[in-house]
Amino acid sequence: MKPLLKPLAESLRPQILDEFFGQSHLLRDRHPLKQAIDNKQLHSMILWGPSGTGKTTLARIICKQVEGHFAQLSAVLDGVKELRIVVENAKKFQNIKQQTVLFVDEIHRFNKAQQDAFLPHIESGLITLIGATTENPSFELNSALLSRLSVYVLESLKADELAQILQRALTHENLTTMDKPAQDSIINASSGDARRLINIVEQIALAKLDKLDTDSVGQLLQEKISVFDKGGDIFYQQLSAFHKSVRGSSPDGALYWMARMLVAGCDAKTIARRLLAIASEDIGNADPRALEITLNAWQVFERVGEKEGNRAIAQAAVYCAVAPKSNAVYKAFNQAMSEAKETGDLPVPKHLCNAPTGLMNDLGYGEGYRYAHNEQGAVAKGQTYFPEALGEQSYYVPTERGLEIKISEKLKQLRGS
Repeated sequence: MKPLLKPLAESLRPQILDEFFGQSHLLRDRHPLKQAIDNKQLHSMILWGPSGTGKTTLARIICKQVEGHFAQLSAVLDGVKELRIVVENAKKFQNIKQQTVLFVDEIHRFNKAQQDAFLPHIESGLITLIGATTENPSFELNSALLSRLSVYVLESLKADELAQILQRALTHENLTTMDKPAQDSIINASSGDARRLINIVEQIALAKLDKLDTDSVGQLLQEKISVFDKGGDIFYQQLSAFHKSVRGSSPDGALYWMARMLVAGCDAKTIARRLLAIASEDIGNADPRALEITLNAWQVFERVGEKEGNRAIAQAAVYCAVAPKSNAVYKAFNQAMSEAKETGDLPVPKHLCNAPTGLMNDLGYGEGYRYAHNEQGAVAKGQTYFPEALGEQSYYVPTERGLEIKISEKLKQLRGS
């Protein structure tokens, strides 16, 4: 039986920092991570970044630099049982004065209880944890664990960094005759992912192409896959870009990010939901029609399907982008919520209370209340609506944009009286 060939990505995996391409912002001499490696004073950390940016490789190199014992778990395959085995081995290595570095791939897939299992061993110094994740650790890790870890953000590799990795891969596979345009197409198809680039080279080597030119290589390259994960941090960043484009009154930016998400497989109803939030949070009473138009677009999508429905949502996105903006209601509501939490024990003024029973009527409930519809202009001038100890408040401050111009004029009359 022939021995199994090692995958090219594993064969090319760097063993020392000098062979590691990318993440120069983390590996400059004055960076805390680089200083910790150089001084062999490693601390527990999270390496957060997209796939193929070198998280596993960097963890292995770090462990080798500090002369530690390297242990690895996968949150997909392993659990607390496997962690216990690592801990028992770590105690043995501790007896011979050797540090155990535990690398946990996709640590975000561990549930909160499983994450808690790391805490005592990190605190005692028995293990140094290096977790790798493609997801935002602020959302995926519990606060107790996160507070004990330094978070380092890895970035997608730049074209020049991918070019260096490509040269190593081509040399290893004896493909150095590949022309420059073909190499550029591989780098472009890799989308900043070194593992994807190496896998492409491996496919080309296995195909034994007669020519290593753009046409031949292009036939092997599948259509470039958009970087999208509907449950991941990249998705939320794209949704954030869409939101900020609408808020910033850029219909073109809004359409671009909407299209990016749709092309990558996002459910258009997710975009419609965000538009409804924008219509309330960022447009508000400057143009109340935004809520209606966005809700109508959602209903169109439900009734006519994706193709025509997407256009309706795009129409709503453009309308919201060019509409006058106001977050006055959003700010006013947040202020009212904050005030309510601090003054929740203040009684309701008696004139604002109902008196459904004779006793309550005798106690003065509802006494002094003036029914607005019986007042001139349907306004009970001078009536108060807050607890006496708090006094009258003005949370809502309309902007001088859109319909709120008229609302502002109305409020000046109401509050002035």
